[in-house]
Amino acid sequence: MSGESMPDPFAGHPDWKLDPPRPVVPTPAIMSGQLRGRRVLIGLPGHGWRSDLRADEKVIQGSRTYVPVMPEGEWYRAEAEQTEIFAPLVPVERVWVEEYGVAGISLPDDGVTSRLVSLDEPPRRVPVAALEAASLSGRRVVRLLDDGSEQRELRAVTELHINKEGDVCARVTKELDWYRWGWSGHAPKTLEVLVHRLWVE
Repeated sequence: MSGESMPDPFAGHPDWKLDPPRPVVPTPAIMSGQLRGRRVLIGLPGHGWRSDLRADEKVIQGSRTYVPVMPEGEWYRAEAEQTEIFAPLVPVERVWVEEYGVAGISLPDDGVTSRLVSLDEPPRRVPVAALEAASLSGRRVVRLLDDGSEQRELRAVTELHINKEGDVCARVTKELDWYRWGWSGHAPKTLEVLVHRLWVE
């Protein structure tokens, strides 16, 4: 060891204290307007929830209202290739729509207690800074832009690494390209995002 210290890869970023992205707050679909293309969760209170789904518009059959729901990858493929796919009808009372809450609100981390939720509805999801996430590859991520706005519907395609300039970053791609990669095998175009601009959704 020469005694020389490693350069700090996080130095020189005056905007480390950017406000975090808005949390995901599930809202009953019965209270929502148009649903086509919206990200949804389905499930039963006290039983459990399924995510990574997209909805189509509500359908009324007899006296009941249903929501056509399909896996997100199938939704993207149907939209990209303009094809019809099978979408099971889920009773509207079993569907929640992912809405965005107010940015900057977080709960104190006091161990297990802070992770406990009610089973009456799907839990809200507070974004986690990429630097604090256990892993990134394949995860839904949010990129914070210079004007403070959020770029969503992205997936991380790498873990954190140091680029040629010495910055800590990860590469991301648009969600459509992420799913197309799976069904076509074509590698997506990616974008390098500095770690202080990246959050796991």
